[in-house]
Amino acid sequence: MDFQKKSVLITGGSRRGGAAIAAVFAAAGARVLIHVHTHRDEGAQLLETLPGKGHRMLAADFSRPDAADQLFAEAGRIDCLVNNASFFKLHPQHSDAENALFWQINYEAPKRLMELFAVQNLTQGVVVNILDAAIWHEACDAYTQSRRALGDLTLEFAKKYGARNLRFNAVAPGPMLPPNELPQSKMEKVLQSVPLHRPVDVQDFARAVLFLAQCKSITGAILPVDGGQHL
Repeated sequence: MDFQKKSVLITGGSRRGGAAIAAVFAAAGARVLIHVHTHRDEGAQLLETLPGKGHRMLAADFSRPDAADQLFAEAGRIDCLVNNASFFKLHPQHSDAENALFWQINYEAPKRLMELFAVQNLTQGVVVNILDAAIWHEACDAYTQSRRALGDLTLEFAKKYGARNLRFNAVAPGPMLPPNELPQSKMEKVLQSVPLHRPVDVQDFARAVLFLAQCKSITGAILPVDGGQHL
């Protein structure tokens, strides 16, 4: 897909990997719509740095069941959706409320956005879901399960809507940027189990998202960008 003058909605697009995704799409000529929740200042700063015109910031709290509908209504017609927003907590024991948030933010919200995207009257369009390399591991916590379920949904939508020239793909990144609560020393220990023994380059991750969005012949793909961690 040629992204000149096309609209791209990136959830969680104000910082970290989301900001890198926004930058590569803007450089490709897209009009970028950045969804934020609490990081509005960072979103505003990012908008000032993006090349091109017409970029916007939209706010929504995906812990609310109606947030996806409101966000999509504000965004208007879009040609590409990148479901990047997520909820993650590092500690091993989670409350029922936190487990519910994992499913609401990491699965229900992107699912609803995918449904709304699919009913647009598009002759071509693409969704790229951001997962986690943990989906290939045996972990059964709510975070991993919600990510794994979104991966399964990606394949279902790819089969269901392929005849309409709508494509659905995903990127599963490995260790890239440590969570705020994770000490750098712990990140270094994690990397010892990764075949490449180094973190994923954020620009490599962002370019992988753009590649899946641009390549007209790929749908139903889950691309690991994880330094070989899935192995």
